[in-house]
Amino acid sequence: MATFVDRVVLHLQAGDGGHGCVSIHREKFKPFGGPDGGNGGHGGGILMEVDPNVHTLLDFHFHPHIKATNGKGGSGNNREGANGGDLVLKVPSGTVVQTLDGQIIADLVGPGTTLEIARGGRGGRGNASLASSRRKAPGFAELGEPGDRLEVVVELKSVADVGLVGFPSAGKSSLISVISAAKPKIADYPFTTLVPNLGVVQAGEHVFTVADVPGLIPGAATGKGLGLEFLRHIERTAVLAHVVDTATLETDRDPVADIEALESELAQYGGLGDRPRIIVLNKIDVPDGRDLADITTPDLEKFGWPIYQVSAATREGLTELVYALARMVEEHRAATPVLEPTRIVLRPKAVDDSGFEIKQDRAGVWVVSGMKPERWVRQTMFDNAEAVGFLADRLARLGVEEKLAKLGATPGDPVRIGEREFDWQPTIYAGKDFTPGNRFTDERLEDDITRPNAAERLAARKERRQRPEGDTAGDEWFEDEQDLADDDDDQ
Repeated sequence: MATFVDRVVLHLQAGDGGHGCVSIHREKFKPFGGPDGGNGGHGGGILMEVDPNVHTLLDFHFHPHIKATNGKGGSGNNREGANGGDLVLKVPSGTVVQTLDGQIIADLVGPGTTLEIARGGRGGRGNASLASSRRKAPGFAELGEPGDRLEVVVELKSVADVGLVGFPSAGKSSLISVISAAKPKIADYPFTTLVPNLGVVQAGEHVFTVADVPGLIPGAATGKGLGLEFLRHIERTAVLAHVVDTATLETDRDPVADIEALESELAQYGGLGDRPRIIVLNKIDVPDGRDLADITTPDLEKFGWPIYQVSAATREGLTELVYALARMVEEHRAATPVLEPTRIVLRPKAVDDSGFEIKQDRAGVWVVSGMKPERWVRQTMFDNAEAVGFLADRLARLGVEEKLAKLGATPGDPVRIGEREFDWQPTIYAGKDFTPGNRFTDERLEDDITRPNAAERLAARKERRQRPEGDTAGDEWFEDEQDLADDDDDQ
């Protein structure tokens, strides 16, 4: 029998974008024929799609690490890199995708429902795409953007019309095996069923599905037995059927007490109070079982639910039960509104939205957050002075430098954008009509400002940490140790 898996932690990694290419066209009698570096390809994304032929998460249990292909880098002669292929993960209907802390990302129900869970990185532009009237032959290109990397919890909640609940060995597996084509494991000891079983039942023109949930016991809602792990599989059912063992050998149990105990567990689990119920008194083929069913039927009428006496062994009473379940399912379907396609919601950007935010953290670092500046930093070649100057122009045009000055930032203050931290050195030329000089260089970065060396900046950092909170005197240089070498390259 195949293993049933209904909860998996996936480690997803979308493809990285390919780097743009730095190339100059070479042709006879045209030694400097202009830039012709192509763009990098986009990285492949990861999507989840509901497939009616998939019923468990078994494949993901054995292969939880999933990675899409990267985009290829661009090349000369304006040749663009190939895009990475998207990965489509087939999941069963009723799959819930959530973060590690339990926040729901999506609830995938219905064949064809698709979710892009990890987006591939954008490919970097080559120097041909970066050329302008002032920068005719850029000596740099953009780096490919990394793809999304995340961990998600994928949990399956079975989509069934009828859920069979009851104590262990109540005969639920035997019942589903005779009213459908399901072949669950059947034995004469408790907790024979360790995983939910699904069966398709046909009653005349009506077809519905039945889920056999592993046996519940008192305390299941708090984790006792197997109940807490599999109670999620009856959340989506339209009808709950209490299967009661009338031939039990346990003298301290009776049908009324069994149902009351199970109802208490369902109430503690929550969300199932509005589901219609039906009572199935099973094993009436046993003489004592039939007698107990006849005796307790008047007492069970206090619940106000339909009561059926059946035998999974002799199939007595199963026809009436199946048609009764079909009627209840059809009533539920008729009362349920038709699901409409998901509407596309357009959320235009506010007119006063600058696209970024600047806040100062407790260590005195100015943190710039926003999709554009963070992406630009990720795509910058920091070992190329011309590329760093181009980044400074973009940030200035976006308004980052102006806002830093308004917030009180001073030259030399540490600024962090994404994973990069550097000293802020404002210049009047940033974002203005600046004409680039030689390729690979930027004269604005070649200044005579005397800057502290790495050791001096590290000492200032330690001194800053030891000052009382609120004392901001002497805040001149502040950087992470791991970024000291990068800072020297950037400037």
